Amino acid sequence: MTADPRLPEGYEISTDPARIDAGTVHRWLSTDAYWALGRPRETQDKAIGGSLNFGVYDTVTGAQVAYARVITDRATFAWLCDVYVDPAVRGKGLGTALVTAVRDAVREYGVRRVLLATHDAHEVYAPLGFRPLERPDQWMALIFEQY
Repeated sequence: MTADPRLPEGYEISTDPARIDAGTVHRWLSTDAYWALGRPRETQDKAIGGSLNFGVYDTVTGAQVAYARVITDRATFAWLCDVYVDPAVRGKGLGTALVTAVRDAVREYGVRRVLLATHDAHEVYAPLGFRPLERPDQWMALIFEQY
């Protein structure tokens, strides 16, 4: 992608799928993310393969330090999910910069609505324009048993 003034010095964001460290992403999500605990590697790899992926990388070491993916038709709708920042670099604004990059990227497609679900990160998303659904009674979900 491009340099972003909101991104702390020493980090960069990329949507290059070849840069995604799938093993690290799987470890983060399947062992430390409440929404993905126990997610099999095969499932995670399929999710990566079918999504628009965003990675945050240390510019010195090249190591991936954060991840987010978007499921989108690139025209009308997007679902932001699997947003994760490595605990070793939390508190530097990387999550906010990452979600800002996602928001700006999907806006360029002309997407009208971006949804996400969060249990504990409202303070990251709200300043970037996310808000609770105005009419939650209009939304439904079909949920299958996991893994």
